Amino acid sequence: MKRGVGVAALALLVLLGGGAYFFSKREAPAIKPATVEATAAQSPRLGAWVDEVVFREEADRAKAINMFEAGEIQVYGLGITDPELYRRIQASRVIQYEISYGSSAELTFNPVGPTFPKTGDLNPFHVPAIREAINWLLDREYIAEEIYGGLAVPRFLPLTTAFPDYARLADVARRLELHYGYNTEKAKTVIAREMAKLGATLTNGRWHYRGKPVKLIFLIRTEDQRREIGDYFATLLENAGFVVDRQYKTAAESSPIWIGSNPADGRWHIYTGGWVSLSIDRDQADMFNGYYTPRGRPDPLWQAYTPSPRLDKVAEILDRRDYSTSAERRELMTEALKLAMEDSVRVWLVDVVYIWPRRKEVVLAADLAGGISGSILWPYTIRFTDGNGRRVNFANPSMLTEPWNPVAGSNWIFDNIITRGTQDLAAFPDPFTGLFWPQRIKSAEVYVEKGLPVTKTLDWLSLNFVPAIDVPRDAWIAWDAAGERFIAAGEAHPKGLKARTKTVVRYADNLWETRWHDGNKVSLADFLFSFILSFDRANPKSPIFDEAAVPAFKTFLSHFRGARIVEKNPLVVEIYSDQLFPDAESIAATRAGDFYTNVPWHELALGVLAERNRELAFSASKADRLKVEWLSYISGPSLAVLDRQLAAALKEGFIPYRKTLGEHVSQQEATERYEKLRAWRQAKRHFWVSNGPFYLNSVHPVEKIVVIRRSELFPDPADKWVRFVEPRIADVEVTGPRIVKVGSPAEFQVQVSFQGKPYPAKDVEFVRFMLFDARGEMIALAEPEAAGDGMWLIPLDAKQTERLSSGSNRLEVAVTSRVVALPSFKTFRFVTVRGK
Repeated sequence: MKRGVGVAALALLVLLGGGAYFFSKREAPAIKPATVEATAAQSPRLGAWVDEVVFREEADRAKAINMFEAGEIQVYGLGITDPELYRRIQASRVIQYEISYGSSAELTFNPVGPTFPKTGDLNPFHVPAIREAINWLLDREYIAEEIYGGLAVPRFLPLTTAFPDYARLADVARRLELHYGYNTEKAKTVIAREMAKLGATLTNGRWHYRGKPVKLIFLIRTEDQRREIGDYFATLLENAGFVVDRQYKTAAESSPIWIGSNPADGRWHIYTGGWVSLSIDRDQADMFNGYYTPRGRPDPLWQAYTPSPRLDKVAEILDRRDYSTSAERRELMTEALKLAMEDSVRVWLVDVVYIWPRRKEVVLAADLAGGISGSILWPYTIRFTDGNGRRVNFANPSMLTEPWNPVAGSNWIFDNIITRGTQDLAAFPDPFTGLFWPQRIKSAEVYVEKGLPVTKTLDWLSLNFVPAIDVPRDAWIAWDAAGERFIAAGEAHPKGLKARTKTVVRYADNLWETRWHDGNKVSLADFLFSFILSFDRANPKSPIFDEAAVPAFKTFLSHFRGARIVEKNPLVVEIYSDQLFPDAESIAATRAGDFYTNVPWHELALGVLAERNRELAFSASKADRLKVEWLSYISGPSLAVLDRQLAAALKEGFIPYRKTLGEHVSQQEATERYEKLRAWRQAKRHFWVSNGPFYLNSVHPVEKIVVIRRSELFPDPADKWVRFVEPRIADVEVTGPRIVKVGSPAEFQVQVSFQGKPYPAKDVEFVRFMLFDARGEMIALAEPEAAGDGMWLIPLDAKQTERLSSGSNRLEVAVTSRVVALPSFKTFRFVTVRGK
């Protein structure tokens, strides 16, 4: 349920519709965003800086650039990866831009098989070995250089090449990348062996099964370079003996098939996937659970995943952070990377460097990972440089791709851009570091079992290490769906229960003074209903049970150890969990998000009633099973159903989970809430209600236009988040001798700077180098010697150079900053020779 601020909700990649690569044969593009000058606050008002944002659809990026020049739009929600368009942007007098490094392209495979039940057609990608072989079949360097024109870097692994974990595991990554390097003959050999095992035969250069050619249905996205990737890969498959049905589709056309339909129906074999991280993910341990197991998402495709027992176990251990030391985490991550490559239910291709254009008179906070479309802070910072108010015209390549509902609705990035403008969160990730800052939290105390690998950076929370953490007997740990009551830890665990972490969250003092967009006040009942719903939907005894909600909820239960309300006004909550993150800020924000909500109970109640009556369903998976409409709060047939449920709720005075919520909601309040929601529905013609700086004003599905307007009910000053202006990404240069005699010492210098000035040593987290010989084998992995601000030395002694054979060697240097989590990389090549 998308109600909180959990790391999984923000850092797990969302459907898209970069950065430097440590071991590339070249460096990442030497491009810089245009500098944005911070605007002086002009008598900041409450809520958003601008009055209105109008979203419209425009899939053609070249046309979007023309629209910028003509003044028809100010912001575009899709990054530019076309080198020619990038040159146009650089030459423009009216366009400036941001850069992001957190988007990726991959191939998603349908794993059902070996044949599809409905059609009887063979699905080669049911076999993990064939999926694994695709890694050898593809030339990622070709994709990065030729298809993306250098605005992308090769990616092999589930780890984003621009995020901290990739730098931490650089040596592991390198070995796997070498193992899975481009090797067409090896790929074809494996494919031939496995196809024969399936009973297929190769006749006249084409694979046949039961007398018919093996035809692969390939869903190829058309809006960006994935069209060219699709054609390239389709040709490779044809060369390997398959018949390929190339089906070119937009996001809206492909979504109902690859993510909305049952993969067992056999409507597709391959899809050109794209993802974007909404923020810099400082801990990608959850990537394996999210991308390779049924626990990742409730959609039908994920429910068809069957990872090996060991991958399944390691993925779950990493997702709940069930390790005790950094070394143990490294071992688990190393194993998970290897197992994920063997599984390859998706094959990663490139991380994309995106250019995000905007008119120069409009500024907003972009995220180093997600750019503009992934920015959590864009609604809080978008403004004109010369004053408040007015309208911003915002174009997106796709609009209203999937139904909107706050439980299991659309996860498409182009829908999320808009919904994020309407929703507020408990905490926000820093767009440059990924560390969380409080939004609706006053403070937090994090208690961790002594010896566990957790650190703290920011001052809004405290970190305390304790010998042991006992879960109070009155903490809620489970939900009785039949009795509609919480089950206490003392009842479920009479002998007692311990936890690895305890988080005390003190929410904002004015929380109960804030209002939902329909005018109703936020209350404890809203938080309780949302908390209950996350348990109830995964309970088989519940009338709204959804089996698609079970895998993710099981993962939650594996680390959840209880929660209790310490104080109601202001709200103070204790949450106990075994789940760890390396940063205490992530622990505090995630636990706060477990209980926080940005959806009012009276809005959700209508969806619950509709699902109970089997008229609508929150998730695509359940809608497919029940053959009913996937619930939408904003348009389509769902609205008539919700109208009926609203009338029934008003007539009955319906209070969901009355045995529990009845203590917090009076009959009069319930009626008042429904009355205000009815007035909202009549005025806005939809049911979407939240608490963000903008409210959803109107939806025009046919015209593909959505309008959001500044909420006068929002409590924060407009300038609260404007400090996020320009990231200090480190520039790295390596100097030293180009020729080194084998067996002789040599010294190299690493210079780290920003805008020509030495990078302060206190702001550098680490500098690390790897030395590779002419055969590509790693000779050394170490940290250089610090020599003052902006300077590090790499002394190679005679024993190290003695291990180098004659030929070309390279030093690969990684630098990670404390103020910008994006690592910077540099490669320096030198030659070793033997002499007297």
